Amino acid sequence: MFKAVIFDWDGTLADTRQAVVDSFQKALSEVHCEISDEFIERRIGIGSAETFREILRSAKVRFDEALIEGLVKKKIRNEIDLSRGVRLFDGSTDLLESLQGKVKLGLASMNDREVINHMLKMTNTQRFFDVTVTADEIVNPKPHPEIFLYCARKLRRSPRKCVVIEDSIFGVEAAKTAKMGCIAVLTGVYSRRLLEKANPDLIVDSLREKSRILNFILG
Repeated sequence: MFKAVIFDWDGTLADTRQAVVDSFQKALSEVHCEISDEFIERRIGIGSAETFREILRSAKVRFDEALIEGLVKKKIRNEIDLSRGVRLFDGSTDLLESLQGKVKLGLASMNDREVINHMLKMTNTQRFFDVTVTADEIVNPKPHPEIFLYCARKLRRSPRKCVVIEDSIFGVEAAKTAKMGCIAVLTGVYSRRLLEKANPDLIVDSLREKSRILNFILG
C-alpha cells in the first residue's frame, strides 16, 4: 500500500491544453515567433521557461534569460486570463475525495505558482492537497525527478511509498527515476503506445477508472 499520491495538474486533473497553448502563442506573437501548437503541446510538463527556450532554439531566434523571464511573465498573465475555459476532467474530484484521509496528497506541477494557485482556487481543489509544489521551487524540469522527490520530502514520505499520477512521458519518466509507483492517464496528448514505452505501472483511460486506481494505490 502506498502512503502518498502525487498528482500532476495539466492534462491529468484538469483539461488545460487549449489555455496553455494559447497563452504561449500569445506571448510568442509579441516577439514575432511562430511555432506549431503541437510543438507546444508536446512540451507541456517541462515548465514554461524550458518550453520557451526550446521554442526559440527551434525557431532560430536569439535569446537571453531576460527575454525568457519576460515571456514567462506574459504567459502567466495570459493563462490566468484564459482560465475560464479550464475544466476538471470527469472523475478528478471523485478520486480526490476517495483518497483524502487515506493517504497524503500532493500536487507537483511544472506550471508556475501563480497559475496553479489561481487554478486551485477557481476549481475549489486546494482543499485536497497537503502539499503543492510548482516549477518556481525547483531547478531541474521533468523528466528529472527533482519535483517529485521534493514533493515526497515535503509530504514526509519515502519515494517508494509514493505513487505519481501523470499524463506525460516526461512525468512518467520522472516518477520511475524517483523509484515511485506511477499511474499514467490517457487524458493528455500522448497515446497508450507512447506512454507504455515509459513503463508506468498502470495505464488508465481516465480518472473515472476509480476502482482500478484505488486498488493499485490502496491494495
